[in-house]
Amino acid sequence: MPKLIETHNNQNPRAQLPHARRHDLRHIHATTLLLAGVPVHIVAARLGHADPAITLRVYAHVIHEQAATAAEVFARVING
Repeated sequence: MPKLIETHNNQNPRAQLPHARRHDLRHIHATTLLLAGVPVHIVAARLGHADPAITLRVYAHVIHEQAATAAEVFARVING
């Protein structure tokens, strides 16, 4: 992956991408899916986790963020 980013940066000096390891891209992928509302068991399957509980432990911060967002939506609806 670093070679791909380096090639992109050499060809596009005004649109530089930051250094990213393969694991970083995996984390971005999982986080993006969870924030988009994709069910945890689907994300777990895409990541190769045998049990969605693994995904929940690793990405608990994203799940908590979604819970806060859900609470804000509910409050807006209740308050009219």
